[in-house]
Amino acid sequence: MRDTRKAQILNVNDHVANRYMVSKMLKNAGMQVTEASTGHEAIALAQDPRSKPDLVVLDVRLPDIGGFEVCRRLKADPRTKDIKILHTSATFVTSDNRVEGVEAGADGYLTQPFEPQDLIATVRALLRLHEAEANLVARNGLLVEADRRKDEFLAMLAHELRNPLAALHMGLPVLDRFPPHDELEGQTREIMRRQLTLLARLVDDLLDVSRVTRGRIELHREPMDLAPLVARVADVMRQRVAEPRQQTVRVELPPGPVPVSADSGRVEQVLTNLLDNASKYSDPGTAIEVRLARVDGHAELVVRDHGIGIDAATLPTIFDLFAQATRSLDRSHGGLGIGLTLAKGLIDLHGGTIAAASPGLGLGTELTIRLPLQAARELVAPPASEPAPALARRKILVVDDNEDGRKMLRKLCELQGHEVSEAADGLAAVRAALAERPDVAFVDIGLPGIDGYEVARRVRAQLDGHSPLLIALSGYGSPEHRDRAHEAGFDEHVVKPIKLANLRRIVAAAQPKA
Repeated sequence: MRDTRKAQILNVNDHVANRYMVSKMLKNAGMQVTEASTGHEAIALAQDPRSKPDLVVLDVRLPDIGGFEVCRRLKADPRTKDIKILHTSATFVTSDNRVEGVEAGADGYLTQPFEPQDLIATVRALLRLHEAEANLVARNGLLVEADRRKDEFLAMLAHELRNPLAALHMGLPVLDRFPPHDELEGQTREIMRRQLTLLARLVDDLLDVSRVTRGRIELHREPMDLAPLVARVADVMRQRVAEPRQQTVRVELPPGPVPVSADSGRVEQVLTNLLDNASKYSDPGTAIEVRLARVDGHAELVVRDHGIGIDAATLPTIFDLFAQATRSLDRSHGGLGIGLTLAKGLIDLHGGTIAAASPGLGLGTELTIRLPLQAARELVAPPASEPAPALARRKILVVDDNEDGRKMLRKLCELQGHEVSEAADGLAAVRAALAERPDVAFVDIGLPGIDGYEVARRVRAQLDGHSPLLIALSGYGSPEHRDRAHEAGFDEHVVKPIKLANLRRIVAAAQPKA
């Protein structure tokens, strides 16, 4: 905190007697004063870091350039815009003059003659304002740095969580080779599958909401019919979430298509979040209603539940990060309080709106999404699905320093009939790729020795046109990490845990080496 008795004041006035009197008043109040008699001299002193003042007492009438213009220049310069400026004048004394001074950027205006106490009180008030603003700037810098560190932590957290997630996720297909011994084992497998899916989604949502709040989400928009997507997501959520909770999902769709320009994956993510929330905060035996319609040039999607509702005090903050309608200690409803924040961010990026309404506690909640309609003729029919290619035997190299993840991916590939070798560090990976010439190499990015990026570069350089299909495996899923993987020579970047269907697709696309 700056002591105002040591404040640096620049007194600008071409009238010698007036400049002397003002300087004397300021010095008697314990302030340090430098002087200037012209506008150009004042600007030069203000721009010099060695003499930069906290405040300028600036006479309006100067011999070279007027005080209003000096004020404009100082406020427009990033080096001096934080300096407080107090205009003084014995001739420009009308209200219009004061208005002109404020519009030029001045922080105060005094008409001469003035009493010493008036000048000192005004200067001290402006210095307090200067100090408060400086503190805010400093705090903002700390917040920006804290936000950067938070984003780095979230990315690292997701990476660390995805390693054990990958091993567990790949372990389920291994167990599914054989039917359950009894009903209990079947129920246990299904519980594990649901909870792993939930955990993976929580990790993805946590990262996505960080990207949305920083404006770093990439949308892949294309013309699409919203109706089939709504029907499909509602059906999936009905089977996966609502029916186990003895809830019903009712869907109302309009006749004909509902064309929008959207990222189908992101819209599905939003709708999944809304339906999951509707089920989570509703009692067994209640209904969840999904209604899609064309209204005033927009696609209007409404999700209504008959659950706990939202009180009037909470409703305005429901889309805020980490906000939740209930905050009971037992955390019976779970969740991180980020689903609606993520939904709003994604809908905003689509040029749409999302709003929440509730009659009150115990009376349910209604969420309404509106997206601009597209001309129906712009819809692109989805390509006809082709039968999955038969899986031929391939040579596969699995590279990961996480032993559990490496072993599980190896077993999963071997169960598909492939020949698999493995490596636990970057240098061993390069040696194995050069010696064995695999058809596919799954390479983790975070490896000891040399990282996965360098592995890809060396394999590409040394095997030239005979290198394997290189797949980057990573817990990091940002666009920057995908771009970096492609620049290093990877054919594809896959976020852990890799799904069995994705594994089969990748391996099927690999060309066997001669």
